[in-house]
Amino acid sequence: MVRRAQPGLVLCCLCATSISPNPTGMCVECIKTRVDITEGIQKQCSVIHCNQCARYLQPPKHWIRADLESKELLTFCIKRVKGLNKVKLVDAGFVWTEPHSKRLKTKLTVQKEVLNGAILQQSFVVEYVVEWNMCDACARAAANADQWQACVQVRQKVEHKRTFLFLEQLILKHSMEVNAIGVKSQPDGLDFYYGHRSHGLKMVDFIGSVLPIRSRNDKQLVSHDANDNTYNYRFTLMVEIVPMCREDLVCLPPKTSKSFGGIGPVVLCTRVGSSMQFTETHTLRRVWLNSEQYWRYPFVAVANSKQLCEYIVLDLEIVNGNEWEQNGGDDGLGENRSQLFNGSQFGGNASTIGGKQRRANRKNLLADVTVARSRDFGTNDITFFTRTHLGSVLKVGDTALGYDLTNVQISDESFDSYVEKVGESRIPDVVLVKKSYAEKRKKRRDRGYRRAWELKRMDINEEEETNKKDDAEKRMQDEELFMQELEEDFEGRAQINVYKKKNEDLDAVIRANQNALANETDDEDDDENDEIPEIKLEELLDDMKLSDVEEEEEEEEEGMEMEIH
Repeated sequence: MVRRAQPGLVLCCLCATSISPNPTGMCVECIKTRVDITEGIQKQCSVIHCNQCARYLQPPKHWIRADLESKELLTFCIKRVKGLNKVKLVDAGFVWTEPHSKRLKTKLTVQKEVLNGAILQQSFVVEYVVEWNMCDACARAAANADQWQACVQVRQKVEHKRTFLFLEQLILKHSMEVNAIGVKSQPDGLDFYYGHRSHGLKMVDFIGSVLPIRSRNDKQLVSHDANDNTYNYRFTLMVEIVPMCREDLVCLPPKTSKSFGGIGPVVLCTRVGSSMQFTETHTLRRVWLNSEQYWRYPFVAVANSKQLCEYIVLDLEIVNGNEWEQNGGDDGLGENRSQLFNGSQFGGNASTIGGKQRRANRKNLLADVTVARSRDFGTNDITFFTRTHLGSVLKVGDTALGYDLTNVQISDESFDSYVEKVGESRIPDVVLVKKSYAEKRKKRRDRGYRRAWELKRMDINEEEETNKKDDAEKRMQDEELFMQELEEDFEGRAQINVYKKKNEDLDAVIRANQNALANETDDEDDDENDEIPEIKLEELLDDMKLSDVEEEEEEEEEGMEMEIH
């Protein structure tokens, strides 16, 4: 029987299958039997992987970091295949393998011009054998922990470690700790050890991008080979963080105050990032100082958060000229007003021009308040009248934390000269800093309320001196204050990763919190502005691991099998 081609088609010269006309006159299957475009391309090769730091060796000496099935790892694997320069790579992707099989597989699709100008496309799988071998840095660390080349010493001369707790979360979010051989805790900071000087310089640049610092470099000769004239150095990178924290009360030096239009000089530190923000609480004037401006005329805090005193608000009146009061007390925010006012105690962008307050952010509002110390309330009639920037969050009966300048001993030359110049009558008796939720938090904890979130921590080697009981209690107190700051500060926690608790704990915490909130009295819930700041579940991240993904895939496969049966 003679086969005939359909109109517009021709017969393959080998198998007589109807095909579209092409230069070879053969179908694709017959071309594959005659020509193999993958011939000469390496189908199996090996890669070296360091199991300690999870890096791959890029010959001859460079180690790169790449996650499983990432674009970086795919690029690394393709470059390892020999013979790809003879064909055109069209597509590439990973083929799933067991994570513990020490095998990687990629499916490559290539094209090449074959018989009489025809273009043939073909797919094939390349298998990579993963060989474990420690890199030089990990080998030195395993043999001797002191085998480091660069040490970054981060220090801050303050009495707490809340700054380092925040810095730790920033480092974890941006994976800046991956190249560190070790991290050691010091009484006033942290030490990071690296196998290469470039890794230490990278850490210094990162810290300078998130905090105001100054740094210096030193090196020490370890050994010298006179035969080939080579030197081996150890590098020490010293980083000093500005000794200024949020909620600190400072007195600006006269030259600094004058350069910013005569602000203050008694101001409140309301934000610390790569630059520092200082707010004049009775006018809402604000200035930003970077590290260079600070170290030009350095100063220290005249009072810190440990000297905060608790006050009860007896009377409050919004200052005339405020935008919110000019609008008749209605800012058009409705139910969203409490969400804006609760949260960050950092100020918004506001200034005082022509005696009127202009506010781009409604978190701060000038108000005249009458307060009394909590310890004096009910025992004497001592009250204080002051002007504060917390008019949007305070109301009569609230508790606030502030500095009692009538009892605080301040030893600062700038402050003393300022008092002599303007007189003690011009110095405010009280500077309110923030609203206090201590009593309400205690009531919730007594009812069984717990946090539904947690933070990741670095593997830090603690010094022997820090293992004392007093130091352990101090660390726990600093961690608790840091977590409370995150709950009150939306802008601050937006810079870090906050994770949900593990599934087993999260369900129990949610049930306990629901029972605790159900036991609250109606008096505690009648005002939305009294809500205790907390981190909502929708803001939390899931801490997903490779083992979790594998379990989910197995559960899905089991579910599909049950449906089939």
